[in-house]
Amino acid sequence: MTDSLSRSADRAAARPVPAGRVARGRLAPPPSKSLTHRYLVLALLAGRPLTLIDPLDAEDTRLLLAALEALGWRVERRPGEVALAPPAASEKPRSAAIDCGNAGTMLRLLVGALATVPGDWRLDGTPRLRERPVGPLVEALRGLGAEIAWEGRPGYPPLRVRGGRLAGGRTRLDAGESSQYLSALLIAAHAAAAPVEIEVAALASAPYVEITLAALARFGGGAERPAPDRFRVAPAALAGPARLRVEGDFSAACYPAAAAALTGGRVTLEGLAADSSQGDRGFFGLLERMGARVAWADGAVTVEGTGELRALDADLGAMPDQVPTLAALAPFARGTTDIRGVPHLRLKESDRLAAMAAELGRLGAAVEERADGLVIPGLWAAADPPASPVIVDPHDDHRIAMSLALTALRRPGVSIAHPEVVAKSYPGFWTDLDSLLS
Repeated sequence: MTDSLSRSADRAAARPVPAGRVARGRLAPPPSKSLTHRYLVLALLAGRPLTLIDPLDAEDTRLLLAALEALGWRVERRPGEVALAPPAASEKPRSAAIDCGNAGTMLRLLVGALATVPGDWRLDGTPRLRERPVGPLVEALRGLGAEIAWEGRPGYPPLRVRGGRLAGGRTRLDAGESSQYLSALLIAAHAAAAPVEIEVAALASAPYVEITLAALARFGGGAERPAPDRFRVAPAALAGPARLRVEGDFSAACYPAAAAALTGGRVTLEGLAADSSQGDRGFFGLLERMGARVAWADGAVTVEGTGELRALDADLGAMPDQVPTLAALAPFARGTTDIRGVPHLRLKESDRLAAMAAELGRLGAAVEERADGLVIPGLWAAADPPASPVIVDPHDDHRIAMSLALTALRRPGVSIAHPEVVAKSYPGFWTDLDSLLS
């Protein structure tokens, strides 16, 4: 625990989580962060008015809306929607400094998009964002004619994009660190002067590329895939619908779903499509494998805990955001949970493997941290966990905070420091959690 967490002021600010209660009820998870980001960037390239219905209103998406405003767009925020209008030719700025906070998705999608928008654009963010790589994307864009310069350490923000039009052609991309690199290229390629062919050397979190392709289809775009490691994009003027609704966020829905499975409760989550392209839908299958009951009906999913969890051996390379969620359940699952295939999880808002290993260890769980995952025996499947008071550190990471809150539902005495970090993606998390606990 850091010195700051031991101060009385920080103890007062920490949020205690009640243990021993059962999660029951219905709620609608927030709109998809991934889709909100993609629709906003696609609107930028389409250059047409768009009303986005039920966009995520969170720290990351507010940063992207502010970026659009810096680029001359008119942004009108209304209850349940946001109306976007592009600037007239005479109102388009020639330069702008854009604050990306710690929003990695925003940074990477904008690097690609702004390479096609005439002007001089500077992108920067928090100290942690300056540790999150973007080099492979920049090199691939340079291969297509983009002008991008580093303003600090090569491969990382801050950087300057001299926007214009991509020449097109062939480029090679290593997306082993982040699928966002490929998503950014697929979007930007629509504004190239000639067809773009992308050879992908490695790809992490592949389902997020499917989200991008589904979003592109809503704007009249898309990509061919002549080989498993190749994508081909023909230049096309994107033209989205006048109004577009954002579906519910499966990544956010996993937390109340996991709460039901862990506490033996029953939670129904509304506004989630069973055929969604969101990769984190797969987490509900993991909950079934662990012993929970999962039922889909009428645009909702119900998760019911059965009183016992089973450990898993799981490669979570396709849904890395749910590694902390599964790790939070693992100490209560009979057997040993082996999470693997996620070395790129060290490059997120925090080093999520190290963060979960450290904080679960402080709670008394046994965790083996590996280069690409975690091994967690279910010490508390048949024995009571410790109950000593502990303030855990979310490492300035929304997903660590929400996941540790799950563990705290059955490990007494836990408080979450800096609970406000959930505002990055799920501002209503604490309210929703409280509403479910009986």
